[in-house]
Amino acid sequence: MEIKNQRYCIQEIPLLDIAKKYGTPVYLYDGNKILDQVESLKKAFSGVKMKIKYATKALSNISILKLMRKAGTGVDAVSIEEIQLCLHAGFSPEEIMYTPNGVDFEEIKKAVEMGVMVNIDNIPMLEHFGTEYGHKVPLCIRLNPHILAGGNSKISVGHIDSKFGISILQLKHVLKIVQAYELQVVGLHVHTGSDILDAEVFLKGAEILFDAAREFKGLEFLDFGGGFKVGYKEGDITTDIQEVGKKVSAAFRDFCKEYGKDLEIWFEPGKFLVSESGYLLVKANVVKPTPATTFVGVDSGLNHLLRPMMYDAYHGVVNISKLDGPERVYTIVGYICETDTIAADRKLREVKEGDVLAIKNAGAYGYSMASNYNSRYRPPEVLILDGSDYLIRKRETFEDLIRNQTVIEL
Repeated sequence: MEIKNQRYCIQEIPLLDIAKKYGTPVYLYDGNKILDQVESLKKAFSGVKMKIKYATKALSNISILKLMRKAGTGVDAVSIEEIQLCLHAGFSPEEIMYTPNGVDFEEIKKAVEMGVMVNIDNIPMLEHFGTEYGHKVPLCIRLNPHILAGGNSKISVGHIDSKFGISILQLKHVLKIVQAYELQVVGLHVHTGSDILDAEVFLKGAEILFDAAREFKGLEFLDFGGGFKVGYKEGDITTDIQEVGKKVSAAFRDFCKEYGKDLEIWFEPGKFLVSESGYLLVKANVVKPTPATTFVGVDSGLNHLLRPMMYDAYHGVVNISKLDGPERVYTIVGYICETDTIAADRKLREVKEGDVLAIKNAGAYGYSMASNYNSRYRPPEVLILDGSDYLIRKRETFEDLIRNQTVIEL
């Protein structure tokens, strides 16, 4: 977002024009920013055979998936429904990694039937897989490296108390199962968490993954998950993707020489690719001063953007209706009937009823976690690409709320 001709714009399209055209609240994505993020990741790992598997759960709109496919990425799906979305968007089964957690084996069988790569993250399912398929179907195994990393306990998934992955301490058990069923293990996967800053965390995970990989002779790829940190606040420290690429690529090349084969290195970024592209535009309904706080009540809430209440996430807020004038301190709250704070104690240009606020970093886990809580409609989604705006999801209506309900006669 930049200021041009005294207005906040994306690709020279004024955000206030978007709010007027599509109404508020509305999700808005800068498609060119997404493409730039993909290219920066490719550049960082240009010295190795790298594949990007976009984490579909971050933002699963079909048009965004098509944009990712155009950019040359594959996808990581965590449910059968996400697999179906990715196939619908044009991805081939070979481009899809399926990484479920706690699902019934029937879902895994459906994924195999669809032809996607299955990533097994627990021993019972590994045994089920062996019983059902033996050596006939290639698979990946997700290991838990017991590394505590991530910005919030809810997104730190590689520690010893995590439900994700098979403990690295159980590797001997895994190897016995692999041998007993003659499993065709072609990949190993680790993911420590999100918002990881330090290349050393990835290197630590790499060493654990390399040690495990030495026990498997038919590997084709190693998957390092995702977790690159993006900036939320002014001056935020973010993952130096070029440094991570340089250090991890060097370690990976050394391992491949030892292994005797040039493997592929996979990453599953979600937030890194789409977070900064996204904005949630909302309208100020009321400015409510109290003895302690001045609240700005907007026409959205945790039903549209859950992250502030779920993860204590920080999202920058800008009053795009005002370029100058005095600043005031406000707490931005939603219209949901419970504590629903979007941003506390923020300095904004003076807010009046009807002003439009832009909530930043709303591209990842924004719409994808939205709900109809309080029977509110989910907002539309708009993509700006190459200087044009496109409606990529309509605003919901009352008919959408009742579509799948059945009425009984009382």
